[in-house]
Amino acid sequence: MDRRDFLQLAAVGGGAVFASALPGCSLPASGSRAAEDEDFYFVQLSDTHWGYQGPANPDAAVTLRKAVASVNALTTPPEFIVFTGDLTHTTDDATERRRRLAEFKAIVADLQVKQVRFMPGEHDASLDRGEAFKEFFGDTHYAFEHKGVHFIALDNVSDPGAKIGDEQLAWLSAQLARVDKAAPIVVLTHRPLFDLAPKWDWATRDGARALDLLMPYQNVTVFYGHIHQEHHHQTGHIAHHSAKSLIFALPAPGSQPSRTPLPWDPGMPYKGLGFREVEAEDAGKTYKVTEWPVVRA
Repeated sequence: MDRRDFLQLAAVGGGAVFASALPGCSLPASGSRAAEDEDFYFVQLSDTHWGYQGPANPDAAVTLRKAVASVNALTTPPEFIVFTGDLTHTTDDATERRRRLAEFKAIVADLQVKQVRFMPGEHDASLDRGEAFKEFFGDTHYAFEHKGVHFIALDNVSDPGAKIGDEQLAWLSAQLARVDKAAPIVVLTHRPLFDLAPKWDWATRDGARALDLLMPYQNVTVFYGHIHQEHHHQTGHIAHHSAKSLIFALPAPGSQPSRTPLPWDPGMPYKGLGFREVEAEDAGKTYKVTEWPVVRA
């Protein structure tokens, strides 16, 4: 255990830290000082569903604020934060949709990190093809570099047919053409790119086309949301990791007839909810994933 891990564990004060040792998310066997200098970590939050009201989370009016406080309490601030979609809960009212987006933006403005990135979920974008989301947060898909890692945020929600679309796939191809085949690539999406549970809308209809474009690249990791639980999957050498929700938990894929939220447990009020930190190590080619609860002791 290194000094940073020890400090984080000490900060929990009786809480739990769950570190996943996974393909594509493991500690390097060894590393040079140069690689250590390029190590960094970011925080992924997902599926806040601001505006939700219902029995699956009777504490919904304050859960997001509690999550913001928990992130701010991390011993070492992350270098950036990314929200992987469903910032707000769906509504047919365009005015209400914008009100919820504005309230969400005001709450997360309290995050004590300079760089916060946003992606839409289908709750934010599918009814107006991302129009309101763009007014508040800009492009629904984009790419950026961070310490040698090429990040690509894909929009598989603005199309109401749950597709990425030809135009964006062409953009993805052009982005990848600029990257060395051995370079570390992190893909951020809302829906899974593979067919996890198509009957539950846990799939992207043309996700296989995106994976075909990514397959020639040796170091690709996908982080997504949408399914409101931690889940890990491999497509060849490409690792996929979903994040928990900050509003309510959903059942394991295919474990029941419908994807209705798991019941709220008054004895364990935030059971199944949380966020994660992702630590890039060994020049961004391996990742350590640590899951955090919404509320830490």
